[in-house]
Amino acid sequence: MFRDVSSCNTYNYGDALYWDSRYIQEAGGAFDWYQRYSSLRPFVRRYVPTSSRVLMVGCGNALMSEDMVKDGYEDIMNIDISSVAIEMMGRKYEFVPQLKYMQMDVRDMSFFPDESFDSVMDKGTLDSLMCGTDAPISASRMLGEVSRLLKPGGTYMLITYGDPSARMPHLNRPTYGWNIFLYNLPRPDFKRPGGCSSTKSYLEPIPITEKGLLPADFVLEDPDSHFIYVCKKMDDTELRNIPTYPLTSEIL
Repeated sequence: MFRDVSSCNTYNYGDALYWDSRYIQEAGGAFDWYQRYSSLRPFVRRYVPTSSRVLMVGCGNALMSEDMVKDGYEDIMNIDISSVAIEMMGRKYEFVPQLKYMQMDVRDMSFFPDESFDSVMDKGTLDSLMCGTDAPISASRMLGEVSRLLKPGGTYMLITYGDPSARMPHLNRPTYGWNIFLYNLPRPDFKRPGGCSSTKSYLEPIPITEKGLLPADFVLEDPDSHFIYVCKKMDDTELRNIPTYPLTSEIL
């Protein structure tokens, strides 16, 4: 597993200094990476009850959490590596009790006890780490923390540009105990060539292969589309029922 350079540039997106500088320049603006809540709402409402305690990692200055509160969500903890973003958002939502803000690095969330959250939302944060130095180590630390913080039955929802070949090796580790469902969503401004219509339902999960990859006949309508990984943490009963396979000479 290597650094994901497919959509990286010269910026180190895993560096707090980069984000502090960016948020100072944006001076109170708002920006949602990849997708707005209106597009993600069907997936969020399907897997995250409004009564859930939600952790929004890498919240930045996005409107996602605000939109979720307007949709009935009651308890969202927002964290970001940038103290500038956290101070700005904390002031903005000072009188919104459903929203809380804390400066924190997703690679070390030891402030929170085990199984503290029903859901963890990630819109581009893992992607940022995958563009940084020591990307595989950073990703492993973050995802280990996410798994630790999730209650059994809880969900980690990752919205990313990374296709399964780039993301499943990081997500599909037995130690996390996740059942993973994959969806694909075109960019908000995507227009099909020639005004063609499509009968494809984006609300149906993609039947990935045994290796966690896209089927050979799967066609992306939008080559720059986003993937949604819904990682559901299995409870003890589900973990006990996972089949085990003996090592064979072929595997060894």
